[in-house]
Amino acid sequence: MKLPSKYIALLVILSLAGIFGYQAYWLTGLYRTMRTDLERNITEAMRISDYNEMLVRIERLQHRNREHGEVSISTGFNDEGKQFVQSSTVLHQVSDTTLQGFTAQNDTFRKIETDTVQPDAMLHASEGLDMLLRNQSTMAGMAIYLQRGLHSGLDILMNPSFTVYDSLLHARLLEMNIPIRYRLQYLHEGYDIHDRWQYTDTVATGGTSGYVPTSDAVSYQYEFSASKHEIYRLTTEPLGGIVLRQMAGILTTSLIILLILDFSFWYLIRTILRQKTLEEMKSDFTNNITHELKTPIAVAYAATDALLNFHQADNPTKRERYLRICQEQLQHLSGLVEQILSMSMERRKTFRLHLEEVRLKEILPPLIEQHKLKADKPVRISLQITPEELTVTADRTHLTNMLSNLLDNAVKYSLEHADIAVSCRLCQENEETYTEICVSDCGIGIARECLPHIFDKFYRVPTGNRHEVKGYGLGLFYVKTMIEKHGGTIRVTSEPGKGSRFILRLKKT
Repeated sequence: MKLPSKYIALLVILSLAGIFGYQAYWLTGLYRTMRTDLERNITEAMRISDYNEMLVRIERLQHRNREHGEVSISTGFNDEGKQFVQSSTVLHQVSDTTLQGFTAQNDTFRKIETDTVQPDAMLHASEGLDMLLRNQSTMAGMAIYLQRGLHSGLDILMNPSFTVYDSLLHARLLEMNIPIRYRLQYLHEGYDIHDRWQYTDTVATGGTSGYVPTSDAVSYQYEFSASKHEIYRLTTEPLGGIVLRQMAGILTTSLIILLILDFSFWYLIRTILRQKTLEEMKSDFTNNITHELKTPIAVAYAATDALLNFHQADNPTKRERYLRICQEQLQHLSGLVEQILSMSMERRKTFRLHLEEVRLKEILPPLIEQHKLKADKPVRISLQITPEELTVTADRTHLTNMLSNLLDNAVKYSLEHADIAVSCRLCQENEETYTEICVSDCGIGIARECLPHIFDKFYRVPTGNRHEVKGYGLGLFYVKTMIEKHGGTIRVTSEPGKGSRFILRLKKT
């Protein structure tokens, strides 16, 4: 059954798209949440800094060498729930002499009628305290409400210190790990005496030295007075960069996970496709080899049948001809069986090499003569062994098969005439001594893009319209597998139209 690779690839792509989409959605939501929290933290830092600035002013009031005030906050109701009028600021001197009926404003005293006029420092609610709490949705809102009330009383005794507030805000932002450059403004908003138009006065300006907001800058403001006319405004650049830096660890981890998933799915698809290709090639190989095995068997059977049953053995010429046909077909059959066995060689766990000292002069000349005899074209093979008694440590059988495969390819991929050179020599590299066996030809050569694949199982170099070159893509695979089992290497250099050069290298022991 053929593997539906396109459906698997589609499923993998959809899975990756789903994972990427969910990851992007989650990271986007996290970014928005962290940005909202950061903006909330900036506003909270402005509120807390304002509260701390008031504490600083109260501390200063306690150490002043003159009259100081006591601040109290009233909801406008007594214990029985009845509304009453009360001065929220009671002034006394160091001598504990109480000055009743006065309120302090801008460090001066002003006489008021306590039975008709409500003092400036008092907080009044249109309803009782229970209704006030009911109107505030959170305790944070109540804290802001009370903090503004405290301002109303304290600002009468001493004006807010913008410098102190700026310093406290800077320290608070650093404490909350919000390293921003900002411009801070103390603003007063109000209306003209006829309530016709609104104005905004800049009372003071501070913040990070040398910082000038850009056109993309954003502002956050905190209304600290009960009348909401007094405002602190903080202007800074968009917070996206800070949020991304805070998310750096999460983003890096997510990226690594996505890369691992990409690689895993890519490797999975690649493995599936390679397995599919290999399965198809094995199937084709089985079909082809079955046909090829039948051919030499049928030819040899016909030749022997002619000798035995048709009295062809009486004619010496025909007898020799038929016997030679049988020999050639049996050699061909032996080669096919050898190719089949070599295909499964790499999977044999019990495979062992029988290493021995092999004299190259003993195996190469007979091997060359065999290929000259069985070739169907004129063949010239030169041999050079330096030194003449050069040996190599190898398995004799497999070394012979490797060299036979290289010679067979050199003959097959030559044109009308095969001109092959075999050379053996000693060479040194990185203080190691190697035996190098080189087989070169002047054949059709191998294209550059095919060179990385010629040692792959079942791979055959495309030969265009040259269909007479037969094979199954196992010869060079066998050579590479065996030379690596010997601890050696094989490499090839080739140029189309000029021939190829295969070099076997075995370490000298």
